[in-house]
Amino acid sequence: MKSLIAIALALFSVVSAQAEPVEDFYRGKTMRMMIGYGPGGGYDLYARLVAEFLPRHLPGNPTIIPQNMPGAGSFALAYFMADAARKDGTVLGILAQTIALDNVVKRDAKLDITRFRYLGRAVTNIDTGVALPRSGIKSYADVRLKEYTVGASGGGSTTVMFPSALAAFAGAKFKLVRGYKGTTEINLAMERGEVDIVGAYGLPGMLVSRPGWVHNNEAIILYQAALKRHRLLPNVPALPELGTDDEGRAVLRAVAGTGEIGRSILTTPDVPVERLAALRKAFAAMLRDNDFIAAAEQRKMMLDPASGEELDAIVRDTFQLPASVVAKVADMLK
Repeated sequence: MKSLIAIALALFSVVSAQAEPVEDFYRGKTMRMMIGYGPGGGYDLYARLVAEFLPRHLPGNPTIIPQNMPGAGSFALAYFMADAARKDGTVLGILAQTIALDNVVKRDAKLDITRFRYLGRAVTNIDTGVALPRSGIKSYADVRLKEYTVGASGGGSTTVMFPSALAAFAGAKFKLVRGYKGTTEINLAMERGEVDIVGAYGLPGMLVSRPGWVHNNEAIILYQAALKRHRLLPNVPALPELGTDDEGRAVLRAVAGTGEIGRSILTTPDVPVERLAALRKAFAAMLRDNDFIAAAEQRKMMLDPASGEELDAIVRDTFQLPASVVAKVADMLK
């Protein structure tokens, strides 16, 4: 009997040792939520919401500190996470929703987005092109008739990709003004009259920061980067509708599909399997948390979740796009 008890205790100790390491690892840790854009925009708002609520669902209840690292359409952060960041599951991040398509186009040996792993998605992101009434623009038809300036950031960000695609394949006479750090700066530039159009303003962020633009017609929404029209924007054309030929519609469909990534949280390559599983489980639990849902509603932040596995699959599919479509996107971003 003593021997059986000893064996049972030994087995219990082994099982406990296998079950406890993730909790032991995260207990007392300070994690980082890296944000590839400046403060105030949609990426920043959702990353900070997740950083606030995710710790309560993680084993060991670590702390998560948000940190902005803007630059090159979030590529600065992507390189940091691929190279210098810890690969132990303590560094999370939010990158451009176009990062996989950008990576396919630019093919860089130093960056392989397929090695990153997503925890999950908080919301899809429908980017829109927006102008103020004083611009004189009343609909998309107007930008096919006269040149207008469009504020953009850098790299392969949506602020570059969508207006460039529309200029190449949908007849828009856009002149990009690059160099802004993010949507917040571009909005201010438009309000100051430096540019006519914000080339990519996410609907979730707009509903938080400028709801009157959607609900009270205080701005002209020219297009939406979606595969189909959103229920809140039934009169605004989706990108594929605007293509002037079959080839253009195919390219616009490819770039509009990046909205499926939306505002999603990922972690670095090479995170141990058991920690990745814990992060994903915690993220899924957070999305069901009534306090999290209530906070999102109070802040007027949309929720449209998806699992990390679904997002990883989207990345893999992106890397399998036909070479002809990839070539067109590459030409568009030059």
